[in-house]
Amino acid sequence: MNLQESGTRPSPRRVGLIDQAAGWFRDEVVSGRWPVGERIPTEPELVRRFGVGRNTVREALQSLVHAGLLRREQGRGTFVLSTSELAGPLERRLSGGSRRDYLELRLALDSTAASLAAGRRTSSDVTVLRRLLCDRESAWGSAHPQVHPEVRAEADLALHTAVVAATHNELYLRLYTSMVDVFAMHLREENDGGGDADARLAHQRHVELVDAIEGQDADAAAAAVAAIFATFIT
Repeated sequence: MNLQESGTRPSPRRVGLIDQAAGWFRDEVVSGRWPVGERIPTEPELVRRFGVGRNTVREALQSLVHAGLLRREQGRGTFVLSTSELAGPLERRLSGGSRRDYLELRLALDSTAASLAAGRRTSSDVTVLRRLLCDRESAWGSAHPQVHPEVRAEADLALHTAVVAATHNELYLRLYTSMVDVFAMHLREENDGGGDADARLAHQRHVELVDAIEGQDADAAAAAVAAIFATFIT
């Protein structure tokens, strides 16, 4: 049974209900049950499913729009924008930075992560890193035009994100993944495929990075990251 909702000023009880409904909807997003890019159920469907009034549903959804998790499209519905409430604000803050600002930020984040990962990685982490290293080589190891810049960006960032995951620092991983969309945008703009020699050199540096993490050599891991970015930071 839906709770009664009347009047222009929400009661404390109703405000609590809005927060509760927003929590339910946030769980749907974060869990992936409402996938990024997909349209969520309509307001009448949510009313029936969660047993709250339509105004509560509308205001709970609006709070997630403000948080950067959802977006409304006139005439189409409400869509999942991100699984992280950090992503939207961070993307707005970071998107205005210069190329050098972006590269220096990534250098700082990736080199620290590499050092930590070298000291904390598990055998399972190494297995994942080796697989993603192969995926990156497949995407970047050719200058053929059919290898789209977006594919290259995804392969590169999947490997670097796995390095962060190997730190086993949940806050670090959460922060880094919130920035991935901005990183991907810059990566797509940075490369047009490059030459074979550049691709081989870049791959070798990533091999050195994974080797250092597997060997638990923190200094070598950080140095490998510095070598990866040295070409771009002038």
